[in-house]
Amino acid sequence: MRGFWLGAGRVLSGLARLALWISGAGLTLMTIIIFWQVFSRYVLNRSPSWTEPFSVLLMGWFIFLGAAVGVRERTHLGFDVLLYVLPVSAKAVLRSISDLVVLAFGAGMIVYGVQLARLTWNTVMPSLALPGGASFLPVILGGALVCLFSLERLAGRFAGLPVDADIHATGEEP
Repeated sequence: MRGFWLGAGRVLSGLARLALWISGAGLTLMTIIIFWQVFSRYVLNRSPSWTEPFSVLLMGWFIFLGAAVGVRERTHLGFDVLLYVLPVSAKAVLRSISDLVVLAFGAGMIVYGVQLARLTWNTVMPSLALPGGASFLPVILGGALVCLFSLERLAGRFAGLPVDADIHATGEEP
């Protein structure tokens, strides 16, 4: 069972790396598009209509994919004060509760993202000629990744893997 979780961890690590690369590419592309928008407006005196909505669409992708990776890497904000004063066993319980809350949040992103996408799918983003619901796809995919990464930690903790090795028994960061 432990070997399965280690293999799954490698797959999810690759998935997180892919999401991070997509996020970085989206951020870079958005920067180029915004530069083109400013150049076109002030130098060419002709502003393209597609740059702003496309940039906002890209922003959704790199924000939600990047946030999911942040959940996996534990780089999001957290309230860790209790982790410094509690015994090791209580730390694992608190981390599990935290992972369950994040899992529920990710599930909410999926459920409500799907509802919003369905409600707006028949509308069209005029300057992009894309369905309006496409803007909610990053919410859905980001929520799925948040769920996967939370489940990874919960399952790893249950399998006895060193999921909480970042907080030592003394409470000091490594």
